[in-house]
Amino acid sequence: MSSQEIPEETLPAGQDTAHGAVTVADDPFADPGLPPHKPRIQDIDERAARRSERAVAFMFTLSMLATVGFIASYVIFPVDKIVYIWPFGHVSALNFALGLTLGAALFFIGAGAVHWARTLMSDVEVADERHPMEASPEVKAKVMADFAAGAAESGMGRRKLIRNTMFGALALVPLSGIVLLRDMGPLPEKKLRTTMWTKGLQLINMNTHEPLRPEDVAVGSLTFAMPEGLSEHDEHFQTEIAKAALMIVRIQPEDIKDKRELEWSHQGIVAFSKICTHVGCPISLYEQQTHHVLCPCHQSTFDLSDGARVIFGPAGHPLPQLRIGVNDKGFLEALGDFDEPVGPAFWERG
Repeated sequence: MSSQEIPEETLPAGQDTAHGAVTVADDPFADPGLPPHKPRIQDIDERAARRSERAVAFMFTLSMLATVGFIASYVIFPVDKIVYIWPFGHVSALNFALGLTLGAALFFIGAGAVHWARTLMSDVEVADERHPMEASPEVKAKVMADFAAGAAESGMGRRKLIRNTMFGALALVPLSGIVLLRDMGPLPEKKLRTTMWTKGLQLINMNTHEPLRPEDVAVGSLTFAMPEGLSEHDEHFQTEIAKAALMIVRIQPEDIKDKRELEWSHQGIVAFSKICTHVGCPISLYEQQTHHVLCPCHQSTFDLSDGARVIFGPAGHPLPQLRIGVNDKGFLEALGDFDEPVGPAFWERG
């Protein structure tokens, strides 16, 4: 569409409608200047300024209380507690409390700072001329003077209530990050060194959930067992079975090479930890003729006829053995715990 076809009322100002030529204004980049400054009510009424000061201090105080609530949530709510909160549904009570309190702590710091800047700090616009990238000594002196003037106008020195509550809020918020270090624990203490196995606990078949008798274990067979009293419905079942899972094999006594292994067995029935000593995978592959067991994860191979020593793969030490016997009812039972911690080595093991 040509300029002749554009309606006259839609043409930009300064365009010649007769010839289509554009006239240039005398100064198209003239400085429009700044609008006149309108004082706020806080600038002329000290009572209004006091109200704003109390509002800012109140928000900073709420931030401090929210931070305290964040820390308290770690103590109050257990990790596995689930609650119903509309409209979110069933959520973790701990995660919801942590998110709510930390969000509130950060929000009220920001809201307090914004309200402080909009109501109490100076709102006079200041225009500066453009200058070279390298500041001159005069400019540096002016910047420092402006900074000092801004600090004075902010009321940091005069409005001690705002200053003190802001410092309190900023000092408490980092504590939230320190408390988060709890997720790296708790410390294992001696939990990795012991299992549920104690003297007198019967060996329970993990498939039938019945106590094992010596005649239930055939030569060349592989049976998995767990301690008596442990149920799959228990809250800590996975934690306990990860350490107490047992692998039972029957070997002809004359084929057992390790003297202590033979002493800790019963009629050739030996019990070793099912947990690989490399990275903790469950062992489940057994070769009858060689009495070797293989970890399916990284192919660590152990000789069950020779103290479960490592004959191949990345595992660092043999499988721990459980000393077993038979009780007066004819069932296989443990005569104590494993001779050493099960699973992979850990930093404090020594």
